[in-house]
Amino acid sequence: MMPNQLTGATDLHERAHALLGQMCDLVGIDATGAKLLRLRSNAVFKLRAPIIVRIATAPNAAERLPAVLAVTRWLADRGFPTVQPADEITGQPVAIDGVTATFWRYVPTIGPGGSTADLGRLLRELHNNPTPPFALRALTDPLASIRATVQRHPGVLTPADRAWLTARIARLTDAWKALPFTWPPALIHGDAWIDNLLRHQDGRLILGDWDSVAIGPREWDLVHSHHGERRFGLSRTDVDDFTASYGHDLREWDGYEALIQIRDLYAIGIHIRNAPGDPFSRQELDHRLTSLKTDATTTRWHMKPNRQEIAT
Repeated sequence: MMPNQLTGATDLHERAHALLGQMCDLVGIDATGAKLLRLRSNAVFKLRAPIIVRIATAPNAAERLPAVLAVTRWLADRGFPTVQPADEITGQPVAIDGVTATFWRYVPTIGPGGSTADLGRLLRELHNNPTPPFALRALTDPLASIRATVQRHPGVLTPADRAWLTARIARLTDAWKALPFTWPPALIHGDAWIDNLLRHQDGRLILGDWDSVAIGPREWDLVHSHHGERRFGLSRTDVDDFTASYGHDLREWDGYEALIQIRDLYAIGIHIRNAPGDPFSRQELDHRLTSLKTDATTTRWHMKPNRQEIAT
């Protein structure tokens, strides 16, 4: 397999723009004047046309994204408020040398976005859907991606950090297998974070960023907001509102602390992948690893600002 050109050793922003041009050339649309909106687990661009381009960094994106496109079409047909593929772009997803792009209809938004209560309501609606009538990956090992990332990027980590991470991944993989999940597997979003709620200009709330969609335990969707209180500045009130809206309090579940630790570990993978070309990821990776290794369970972690936020 060719190396992922988006997460190599040169500047991440320069590579993202170069890849955008190649991807757009392949499908015959103009990338001139594209605006970079986000550069985290994906490089997200708004074209001058009402189209969003998402360039994925995950090594297995080419395998997963056809199902992502299918799920969002299926949910939209059922009336669920989701972002939708730009189906006027034929042949997607598009892949070049291990990097994969998808094209989506632009959602004109107004701020602020949705609340944690809104997220809880939409997740309850999502989880009450049947499973789609086509194949979809099963979430049986949420740490598989970071396990592969540690193996693919040995130069980013010191030998001691790599050994520590390998042991922790093994321990928490065993913990995952022992979790007493409450419900049978359901259709889950997989990255159910409040920032993935978009408020359309007409007031509707829309759920985006379906790259991690799967059939799996609902608890994986619910833990994101609880983890957000621990690491990313959500308040206790935010989490209380989320649990009241969803109708279930994960904090009362026997597997709660183990799942929080699994989510903690999962959340450093993107910074290992991006560290070679992104100073923010290099710094944040060191910060997160230090807090994990010292059991600093309430240390605040940082999210890279959107490009829109940097400019304002």
